[in-house]
Amino acid sequence: MKKTDIAMILLIASASVVISFFVAQSIFGDVYQGTAKVKTIDKIDSTIVEPSSDIFNINAINPAVQVEITGTK
Repeated sequence: MKKTDIAMILLIASASVVISFFVAQSIFGDVYQGTAKVKTIDKIDSTIVEPSSDIFNINAINPAVQVEITGTK
């Protein structure tokens, strides 16, 4: 390759980079510089709180116990 060929390739490549930068910036726009508010949660501590009796009934059936239904009418 001649020096002029290499110079032409570099010129075309640099022009392509500049053009693609401006095209991408016009399509996607600038980077958003605003702020956003997010919700945070409270720190988890090691204290155990008794569960609500409305949700956890003491007399409820334990689903972990195997139950056999037998009997005749």
